[in-house]
Amino acid sequence: MQSLINEDLGQDEQQETRRIADIRMPDTEIETQYEAAKPNKPEQPENQPPDVPEPEFDSPDVDAAALNMAAPGMDMNMGMGTGGNFSGDGEYMPIVAVAPEYPRRAASRGIEGFVTVQFTVTSNGSTKDVEVVDAVDTDGRETSIFNRAAIRAAERFKFRPRVIDGEPVEVAGVSYRFVFELED
Repeated sequence: MQSLINEDLGQDEQQETRRIADIRMPDTEIETQYEAAKPNKPEQPENQPPDVPEPEFDSPDVDAAALNMAAPGMDMNMGMGTGGNFSGDGEYMPIVAVAPEYPRRAASRGIEGFVTVQFTVTSNGSTKDVEVVDAVDTDGRETSIFNRAAIRAAERFKFRPRVIDGEPVEVAGVSYRFVFELED
């Protein structure tokens, strides 16, 4: 069958074959260095450079009371309440007092006020059993709009615990007053 097909097609054309020259790389000798070349040591200058004077900075005259670190549009004054006992060596001391987040609802309504919380300082310096003792707006009316923010902030406080006979102990009845004020 193949011969019949080949007869109809005719003879296969002979293709020209070209030969590619062999490429040979010249023999090269590879030099291996086991130590890295070290740069030469720079020469010592004849004259030493002059000493550079200490730069002087202008320090702005800023009154510490004028600095406002509150969030924009809000001013949160906080003072340590009178609860607890600070009268001896080894008494608890506040280390971290977290500012509460001003509630959006109170800010949008222009409500300002005060919240007094009471809690227990544990033997490891954290707080527990945080509860609101008093919460009023600036007009003296009771309000609960700031309670959650005050409780969350008080739960994040850190204290150096009271130490008695070398052992840290819990202190119950610690009071703290949060002041919520909007900036003018």
